[in-house]
Amino acid sequence: MDDGTEQQSWDDESGAVLRAVGRQLKAWREAAGLRQTELGTAIGYSEEQVSSVERGRRVPKDVYLQRTDDVLGAGGKITAMLRDVEEARYPKKVRDLAKLEAEAVELGAYNHAMVHGLLQTEEYARALFGMRRPLLGEEVIEREVGARMARQAIVDKTKTLPVFSFVQDEVTLRRPTGGKMVQRRQLERLLEVGQFRNVEIQVMPTDLEEHAGLTGGFRIFKLRSGATLGYAEVLHITRLISEPREVQFLEMHYGSIRAQALTPRESLAFIENLLGET
Repeated sequence: MDDGTEQQSWDDESGAVLRAVGRQLKAWREAAGLRQTELGTAIGYSEEQVSSVERGRRVPKDVYLQRTDDVLGAGGKITAMLRDVEEARYPKKVRDLAKLEAEAVELGAYNHAMVHGLLQTEEYARALFGMRRPLLGEEVIEREVGARMARQAIVDKTKTLPVFSFVQDEVTLRRPTGGKMVQRRQLERLLEVGQFRNVEIQVMPTDLEEHAGLTGGFRIFKLRSGATLGYAEVLHITRLISEPREVQFLEMHYGSIRAQALTPRESLAFIENLLGET
């Protein structure tokens, strides 16, 4: 049952945010002359849930903060914390990625095992997390899926920046992750996003004799500051690459991969044909 809060273990940064939010909520409650049980009754939650939020042990959902704001007459000062709480809900790795994506004017990514996270449908993402080993709990899966979907707000057909370049290995499109219907909807999503002005999707065919991407997937971020960074992930172990020579190598490597892949127009036609076969 959804109790309006989530209880999980947090990294240090998230924990600090949640404790700060909890202290502010407690201060507002005490200023209104209410006990925890009285506030809980007024907003529809138990005394234990209110206590856990105020101690930073649970992350309050939007409805919890909105009702508390109304009951305590905070005039929007409590709901103003929604964004901070939302970011604290996500794993540190996701927050770091989101920050990089928000600072990027150009993002390039090669994926050889799965569809890139910014292009995934919710069903596809949930299927991926459901296959993780060791197995993830349902709460963790929902948290990870929610974080991934939230990151996708940066891919918007009305924007011109950042510019996105995705190269997907053909096998990532043919693998029926989550089943045939999930695969079909994922292919439809790729066709949709591939029409955005600031997005180019390329397919790396499997029948090539030469394939520059066999060493694995990676990402390249070109930031507003002028810096260029690389990012790699293997078995959920991530590495941010900032050393200029290593970044230069990644850029050259990505250039070779893009040159070998189908053009964006050819790629969309390929995906459309594959959708017809699926």
